[in-house]
Amino acid sequence: MLTKQEVLAVAELADLELSEVEVEKFSAQLSGVLESFKTIDAIDLEGVEETSQVTGLSNITRADEIKCEKERTCCTTDELLKNVPDRDGNLIIVPKVELQAKSLTVSAEGETGEGMFENR
Repeated sequence: MLTKQEVLAVAELADLELSEVEVEKFSAQLSGVLESFKTIDAIDLEGVEETSQVTGLSNITRADEIKCEKERTCCTTDELLKNVPDRDGNLIIVPKVELQAKSLTVSAEGETGEGMFENR
């Protein structure tokens, strides 16, 4: 069975705060999980081929091509961008978005206060 210190070490890695009751509970549960891995580890896999999936399927991909269908009309980039009010070549120029979000800042002394992020 996992010790209290081992459970607390795992909890610290997961950034969890556990009560004494939770430490006892998770000690038993985590020990059970580790016992299951011991059982799996004891299985003789000599001669068994490694596999990542068993269905025989593979990823289906297609070429990224433009295909014009009868009910749709294909057009050039210039035709698509002809109504754009402001552009630089094939780039559409849009107004800058100003974003301000409140944040919590912590000083070296541990004091907290509200701050603002700035979009620069």
